[in-house]
Amino acid sequence: MRRDIVHVGSGQLTYEIREIVAVAEDLKKLGVEITFENIGDPIAKGEKVPQWIKDIIIDLVADDKTYGYVATRGVEATQEFLANHVNMRGGCQITKNDIVFFNGLGDAVAKIFGFLKREARVIGPSPAYSTHSSAEAAHSGYAHLTYELDPDNHWMPDLADIENKVKYNDAIAGILIINPDNPTGAVYPKEILEKIVDIARRYKLFVICDEIYAHIVFDDAGTVHLSEVIGDVPGVALRGISKEFPWPGARCGWIEVFNQDSYPRFKEYIKSIVSAKMLEVCSTSLPQYSIPLVMGNERYLDHLAMRKKMFESRVDEAYDILTTAKALKIVKPRGAFYMAVLFEDGALNDKQTLAIKDPTVRQYIEEKVKDVEVDKRFVYYLLGATGICVVPLTGFCCSRKGFRITLLETNDEKRRWTWKTIADAVNEYVQS
Repeated sequence: MRRDIVHVGSGQLTYEIREIVAVAEDLKKLGVEITFENIGDPIAKGEKVPQWIKDIIIDLVADDKTYGYVATRGVEATQEFLANHVNMRGGCQITKNDIVFFNGLGDAVAKIFGFLKREARVIGPSPAYSTHSSAEAAHSGYAHLTYELDPDNHWMPDLADIENKVKYNDAIAGILIINPDNPTGAVYPKEILEKIVDIARRYKLFVICDEIYAHIVFDDAGTVHLSEVIGDVPGVALRGISKEFPWPGARCGWIEVFNQDSYPRFKEYIKSIVSAKMLEVCSTSLPQYSIPLVMGNERYLDHLAMRKKMFESRVDEAYDILTTAKALKIVKPRGAFYMAVLFEDGALNDKQTLAIKDPTVRQYIEEKVKDVEVDKRFVYYLLGATGICVVPLTGFCCSRKGFRITLLETNDEKRRWTWKTIADAVNEYVQS
């Protein structure tokens, strides 16, 4: 072609969580039975949506209005419902005009970074969640900027690392937080969030906080929302129903915008995001109508409490089984439904293997592991030898070696088999 038509950031669009599925599908064709532990889809792992929530959806499906367009920003009654929920926390107060709906948070993330000036960067956590890190890197054309999460301190953000990078890189315009975190399951206490907001205040930045797992928090960790600590700093919280109802197929997420009226440049930026949504007319209608009816139902808090207890018990179960393996370091998650499993320093090398009986499968894996990170090498061998599909931690914009599992499997026997098989595979692998 006479012109180069490829976007400068196209090479940054990587998503290890789904890319490994292509490898799994190849192995499935070779006769390997696959156990997918790579994606956070509760429905795919057997969780049932409560019947009372289904009944609400069924009634809405019978209503003609749910088949039509809605306002670009969202259904007004739902916006007002969500704004009231924010305001009841007692922190930053917003109006319905500060709520904007998207076709899932993936759509929101694409627009948040896609309409940011290319020279303006957002620094995010490492390990990173691929949707954020890839979108931010792609918009700039450079590798994603990250600050460290410390596994020796419950995966808390390294505040000194954040401030140093912000101080000496004036291209940084925003700080990204994921709370509760994916992939580590960390939940940040109020004082940590306040200190990050203080850095943003002093360096005149805005804050983005992904709160999709805000209501999946264990122990006494509690949930502190961005609205409670943002003060007068410009910020955006990302929310949705995919992990809570759960209804990932609804593709329904929204942003809560804080203090846009106090910062003309920030308000103009948010306006550009809304304008982009106007080109699409609106986001999905049906799930928006369901939100006040489901979240406002007297059974919803019990629903959330039941799911917290369920995932917390699985954390204990996974921890007890996986810590029987040598060379692993595990920090118990305090929220979300993932567990980041680290290998001890020096535990991995590029010579280790797992026994794979089928010679065709073994040959396929041996080709795949050439010139890959050592944790990805383990993940490929695990997949070939056992059919268990996990995600290497280096796939999360991270230099630490390990892998991420989910806590979603509803079949008790299969869940325990999966973790026991991983633990046995680790022991075999590090001794090979």
